[in-house]
Amino acid sequence: MIFTVTLNPAVDREMTVDAISFDTVLRATDWQVDCGGKGFNVARMLKSLGISSVALGFAAGKSGEMLNDKLRSLDIETDFIWVKGETRTNVSIVSSENGQYVKVNEPGPSISDTDLAQLAQKIGDRAQAGDWWVLAGSLPPGVPPTYYSKLITIIQAAGAKVFLDTSGEALRQNCAARPLLVKPNDEEAHELTGLPVSTKAEIASVGTAISSMGPVSVIISLGKEGAVLVNDGKAWMAVSPEIVAANPIGAGDSMVAGVVWGLSQGDSMQDALCKGIACGAATASQKGTSVGSLEQVKQLLAEVQLEEI
Repeated sequence: MIFTVTLNPAVDREMTVDAISFDTVLRATDWQVDCGGKGFNVARMLKSLGISSVALGFAAGKSGEMLNDKLRSLDIETDFIWVKGETRTNVSIVSSENGQYVKVNEPGPSISDTDLAQLAQKIGDRAQAGDWWVLAGSLPPGVPPTYYSKLITIIQAAGAKVFLDTSGEALRQNCAARPLLVKPNDEEAHELTGLPVSTKAEIASVGTAISSMGPVSVIISLGKEGAVLVNDGKAWMAVSPEIVAANPIGAGDSMVAGVVWGLSQGDSMQDALCKGIACGAATASQKGTSVGSLEQVKQLLAEVQLEEI
């Protein structure tokens, strides 16, 4: 089974405008409301691939109820800790002219020590050997920066595997818990290590440096260019196929879903990376916040190029 944990979920409201400009009123030509938060995006992509998962995390208020109902309408099982306040709303404004966007994220509700203990207990009760857990996204107010380490320890003690997808201090302070896999992008990897990321060789070196901090394997995503994998002392570059990009928001989360999809089926890390690249590209080609289809992923997977660095 695959589980996703989203500590700071959101209602994602996206509005499309002809062009983004400032100090004026913009008129939306289209709009869409979806479940937001990195773990939920992973769960939606997994569902599109025909893979079941369980979504855990914190939810609050009417917005939380809406997220719960939306996920369940997609036949995604949920198991939330309900907290005080209101689940955040994130707003994106996307230009139909050139695909540029502006996204503003709210901080989210404040989480208490009791809430944290309840979620850790719930995860401990569910964790079993052979399962995959995706811990994804930012930390809401009240969550200590090392909380992911606590969850990683609980999950891996049960024999399950952890894919940690976060950034900043949440990534820096939880690498030492030795998750099986982390996935910063190139900018986040540079911020974490202070090392340059201008060439494939430099990016591979950065991946090695991050691996020395604790993670067993490291994927550094490069947007439309693809991603670099560092695993077992070697590095590979997976080049993304060419697509007509419509909206890159959420493509990285679809990539995570594709990697976990592959690993959960027994693929090698390299083959799983290729599936992740195909999933990310499929989602980036979709308008709004839709995710790619299994048919698209299969077509794009044949075009992914993998080379050792």
